[in-house]
Amino acid sequence: MARTILHVDMDAFYASIEQRDHPELLGKPVIVGGSPEERGVVSAASYEARRYGVRSAMPMAQARRLCPEGVFLPVRMARYRQVSSQVMAILHCFTPLVEKLSVDEAFLDVTGSEALFGSGVEIARAIKERIRSELSLTASVGVAPNKFLAKVASDLRKPDALVVVPPEGVEEFLSTLPVSRLWGVGPATERSLRRLGIQTIGQLAAYPVETLRRRLGRAGEALHRLARGKDDRPVEPSTEAKSIGRETTFPEDIGDTETLERVLLGLSEEVGARLRREGVCGRTVTLKLRFSNFTTLTRSRSLPEATALAEKIYPVALALFRGVERPLKVRLLGVTVSNLSPGQAARQLSLFEPPDARRERLAETVDSLRERYGDEIIRRARLVPPRHLPDGS
Repeated sequence: MARTILHVDMDAFYASIEQRDHPELLGKPVIVGGSPEERGVVSAASYEARRYGVRSAMPMAQARRLCPEGVFLPVRMARYRQVSSQVMAILHCFTPLVEKLSVDEAFLDVTGSEALFGSGVEIARAIKERIRSELSLTASVGVAPNKFLAKVASDLRKPDALVVVPPEGVEEFLSTLPVSRLWGVGPATERSLRRLGIQTIGQLAAYPVETLRRRLGRAGEALHRLARGKDDRPVEPSTEAKSIGRETTFPEDIGDTETLERVLLGLSEEVGARLRREGVCGRTVTLKLRFSNFTTLTRSRSLPEATALAEKIYPVALALFRGVERPLKVRLLGVTVSNLSPGQAARQLSLFEPPDARRERLAETVDSLRERYGDEIIRRARLVPPRHLPDGS
């Protein structure tokens, strides 16, 4: 049976939300990410900023050099997740088969929805219109017989695009596109293909699969299938996150143990808040350290019971940290919690442990206050640098 798959991709999502929430930024180059002074990277750039060559994952300092008149803003992840939930709610109005890839994109299988809402193209138009009218944002949508083709289609004419690949037009659609459009083709694979005289997807589709298998192994065979527009993977309703973590890269490498332990507590607080926001708990705590020479190590330890409380996460992370030799200063520090389970189930297991239940209710209250008034409204004294604490007199 022929399928109808949509790939919905929000346009410059973070930057577009900032421009929507702050109309004075409309038409200006908006760049969202870490601080240029603190070795941050670009998370999103508006289309005005992209004209200057600014791209996601670029160092913010480089973005500032390319676009000195840009408006540089910090990431507001809680806000972006809130809007993402609104986008996903719209998508679920058309089909239960929604595979969320990230906060700003998803696959939909609307094959079974066409009898209710019209063709895939009509559904795509309806989704775009609802996102525009209800959220004042734009999305690009690809409509195709499979996930690979829908993804390529949605990327072709951003922003605010609608690109359709009919089953009978797959070969024509792919033939002139560069091989870099294929999943799994990075710079190294692209060079290997160029050495074979292959620059377009059409050339790859016409190449003998046996030769590709000899040159590139199983990857060559997989690429040949994609080049012919073959992709049988189903749309799988969103899988839950396997882990939740937070890490930070320091403006300057740090060797002071007390400072690092204070940062570790702050990271544990943020991970706990995120776990509670997502409605999950976790059992395995992982510490990540990157030294000044870029050597990276991780250490993990499991808890007897799943938790979403910093009071349980931090002692484990701290023990792991203190168990690591640190011959060099630290460039990056991170905490991740994995082995996740639904938060409600974990809470029921603790019904007979009142202290934990009280702590979790208190933590959720603090989360609500921070969400409403900002992170600085309530802070642990341990997280306040000593010079900012009262002297007790």
